[in-house]
Amino acid sequence: MTGFDLHIPRLETERLILRAYRQTDFDAFADFFATERSHFIGGPLTREMAWRGLATHLGHWALRGYGFWAVEEKATGAYCGHVGLWFPDGWPEPEIGWVMMQGAEGRGIAREAALAARAHAYDVLGWTTAISLIAPGNTRSIALAERLGCVLEYEFDHVRLGRSLIFRHPAPGAPQ
Repeated sequence: MTGFDLHIPRLETERLILRAYRQTDFDAFADFFATERSHFIGGPLTREMAWRGLATHLGHWALRGYGFWAVEEKATGAYCGHVGLWFPDGWPEPEIGWVMMQGAEGRGIAREAALAARAHAYDVLGWTTAISLIAPGNTRSIALAERLGCVLEYEFDHVRLGRSLIFRHPAPGAPQ
């Protein structure tokens, strides 16, 4: 079997490490996608389909050169969720997305990680704009987008997820 070298940069913030997924992240990933909490992003999923979802995240890195990072809390080493850059076929524009595991919500972790991902998109990859695609009823995600300085710009009818709200992130260098 030949190896496959996939470079996923490691980002650090004050409290977090954004890193490549590890096999040990999968149980928490699958557990989240087995719950009703995942319905805004295509769940619930069987364990097999969650595996395919995690593999899709890794494949996105290979195809696009960017993707979702696993978010790890420095103080505990706990996998908190995933945050990153996303632009699969069928998406209207490049996105900054986030998913937090139970216990990681309401602590500013998603905001801190999303700001690091956005800085990477703008400062390293040269993006000039980004969106976040959010289900209309996902009030926590909408509130986070607004805390990130995003503005609701338009609606998008996603073939699988249905009606979605498109929030525009502030441009590079814009006040936050």
